[in-house]
Amino acid sequence: MADKRILISFNDLKINVLQIEEILGYEDGGDHEFVTELIKEILEEASLISNIKAQYFVYENISFNNAEKSLSINGMNFEIGKVVFGQVKNSESIAVFLCTAGEEIGIISRKAMMEGDPLRGYIFDIVGSMIAEAASDIVQNELGKSAAISGNRITNRYSPGYCGWQVVEQHKLFQLIPDNFCGIRLTESALMDPVKSVSGIIGIGEKVKINPYTCRMCDMPDCVYRKVREKNLIK
Repeated sequence: MADKRILISFNDLKINVLQIEEILGYEDGGDHEFVTELIKEILEEASLISNIKAQYFVYENISFNNAEKSLSINGMNFEIGKVVFGQVKNSESIAVFLCTAGEEIGIISRKAMMEGDPLRGYIFDIVGSMIAEAASDIVQNELGKSAAISGNRITNRYSPGYCGWQVVEQHKLFQLIPDNFCGIRLTESALMDPVKSVSGIIGIGEKVKINPYTCRMCDMPDCVYRKVREKNLIK
């Protein structure tokens, strides 16, 4: 089992004002100078307080059950559902990954909400989500580079709670992470703490591939990225 820890700086994430304005629904060139300045201020603060961590473990001992659309990793069975199963079934190994923005972003977001500043709180919430997702992108890219050295490719990343994979299986996933460098804890309902964290799997092998656009497969109704990614796809 290979284990890699990745230290990520805020600047590595390349999060910018325009991305957040698009998520908020502002068009480029519109009159929203106050919001632009607030976003700049929040990004600067986030760069100072975020505690970004990421890691992945690669497991070779895997098997697939086509009838049940399930995946076994080191003897641990996951009912990943037909969508995820279809994407990873040709994998020769599986990477289990974790990423977190740290707990500070969430604390400040909630504090702003409680103090009657919902816009500031909401933007901090968006930034926290973006940090966790951008860190996951870096993990995926790093894993892809490592796999390519051996002539392999990788799949997209898939997380419990999406595409028909039940979030309760998060508990089993965390049992495969003996040394949780990211410091993420699970609640009884399988939600992660810090909230701005991402976990999941990535398939590795010669016969797998990354799909450039997978929003159509996702069943998350309130994803902050959906309209931005759809807009970029149209471009």
